[in-house]
Amino acid sequence: MSGAPVGPGRRDLADGPLAGVRVIELAGLGPCPFAAMILAEMGADVIRIERPARGLLDMSDPRADLLGRGKRSVVLDLKVPEAVDTLHRLCATADILLEGYRPGVTERLRLGPDDLRETNPRLVYGRMTGWGQEGPASHTAGHDITYIAPTGALHAIGEPDGAPRIPLNLVGDIGGGATYLVMGVLAALWEARSTGRGQVVDAAIVDGTAHMLAVVHSLLADNRWEDRRGRNLIDGGAPFYGVYRTRDARHMAVGALEPQFFATFVRLLGVDVEPAAQTDRTRWDAMRTTFANAFAERTQQEWTAVFAGSDACVAPVLSLREAAEHPHVVARRSLVTIDGVLQAAPAPRFSLHPRTGPAAAPTKGEHTQEVLDGVESPRPLSRQTPGTS
Repeated sequence: MSGAPVGPGRRDLADGPLAGVRVIELAGLGPCPFAAMILAEMGADVIRIERPARGLLDMSDPRADLLGRGKRSVVLDLKVPEAVDTLHRLCATADILLEGYRPGVTERLRLGPDDLRETNPRLVYGRMTGWGQEGPASHTAGHDITYIAPTGALHAIGEPDGAPRIPLNLVGDIGGGATYLVMGVLAALWEARSTGRGQVVDAAIVDGTAHMLAVVHSLLADNRWEDRRGRNLIDGGAPFYGVYRTRDARHMAVGALEPQFFATFVRLLGVDVEPAAQTDRTRWDAMRTTFANAFAERTQQEWTAVFAGSDACVAPVLSLREAAEHPHVVARRSLVTIDGVLQAAPAPRFSLHPRTGPAAAPTKGEHTQEVLDGVESPRPLSRQTPGTS
C-alpha cells in the first residue's frame, strides 16, 4: 500500500551524485528551502543557517519540516559580528551558497558575493527572489501569485468566462523559482570546477515562469494560440482536454490530444462521436456536453475501472491523501509515510544511487557544534544558540 509507514529516513552523506558538494543555505521562506532540499537529496551536504528566534519557518512538529529533509541545522545570530565572521570561515569551505532575501540584505550583513569572494573565489552564489536583482519591482514585496501574474501565466489558467485560477504555488515558487535556482547553481558549479571561478546566479521567479511558457509563446507566434484563457488545446478550451464531474460528485481528468488516443477515449466513454470530429471547433461545445453527460452516468471508481490500462489518457482526480493509494503511486513509492507524515519520495531517481527513503529533517540547531567544531570561533556565536550544549 502506498504511503505505507517506513522508518525515519537516513542516508550517508557520501550517497548521491552531489556527494562532496557543500551547500550553505541562509534559512528563509519560499523556493530557496525547496531548492536546498533537492540538493540535499542528491547527496550534497546542506548546512542550513537558522536564526535563534522562532520564525515562520519553524514547524510546531519537527517531523513536518519536509523542506529540511537531509540537511544539517546550525544556529547563528547574524546580528552578532563574531557570528558573521564564523559564517565567512564556513563559506570558505563551501561550494554553493543559497539565499532568498531582498536585494541588498546580505550585503548589509557583510555576506554579499563580493564579501565572500575574497576568501572563496570558487563559491557559487545563488540568489532566489521573485523579481530579480534589478528592475523597478526588485525591492518590493510579493508572493507566488503576484510574480506569475505579470508573465501571462496566471492569465492563461482558468475558465473562459471566469477569473484566473490560482495554480497553488507550483508554477512560480517551485517551477519558475526553485527549479531554475537548482539548474543555475549546478551549471555554475560545473563551470567553477573547471575554471576555479564562482559566480552569482540570479534566479527570479518572474524570469523562470516566463521561460516555462516557451511552448505557449511558440504557439502564439504561429497563430495557434488564442490569447484568452479556456480557448486552446491545453488550457481547457478543447473538450478532450479537461475535467468532468462524475455521478458521485468526483472528477475525471481527460487529456486525449492525439487522434489515436481520442478514438480510444470516445470508444471507452461509449459516446457517438466520430474520431474525425476532434479537430472541428464548431462541434466542440456539443462534444463537451456529450462528454459531460456521459461522465455523469457513473461514479469515479467505475470510470477509473473503464479506462484502466488504456491509452485513452484519462485519470481520476484524487485528493492529496487519496493520491497515496493510487496503484501507480503505490508501485513507484512516489509517496511514503515517515513517522506518520505523508510526503513525496526524492526525485528524480539515479541508477547508481538506489534510494532508501528521504532523510529526516534536523531539529533546530541540532548540528551547530558538529559543524562549527571545524571552524575556530572562541567567542559567542549568538545571543542564544540552541544545539550547542
